[in-house]
Amino acid sequence: MAGGWEFPGGKLDSGEESLAGLKRELKEELNVDVHSAELVDKCAHNYPDRRILLELWAVTHYEGIPASNEGQAIKWVAIDTLHQVGMLPADEPLVKALQARCSSRVT
Repeated sequence: MAGGWEFPGGKLDSGEESLAGLKRELKEELNVDVHSAELVDKCAHNYPDRRILLELWAVTHYEGIPASNEGQAIKWVAIDTLHQVGMLPADEPLVKALQARCSSRVT
């Protein structure tokens, strides 16, 4: 899916729990140590060659300064403009879930 943007993360190792996989992936990709996170939503997506299950986590406490460890481009994007950056089709429902979560917290 070259050229598309997606949330950081990746595949779980065999037998790995979701939160453990999130912590491992964010350490590998962004060099941050996740101390706590909350599951926001999950969704399945069918690509022509595979079906994937994505989980969206809100990291609530971490240490480190996010940086690209694997040479991929990274950027901070305002939640209300995520739909403009070219997110991959599988991530679109998660963008909506994240926007809904954040708008419900605004008072």
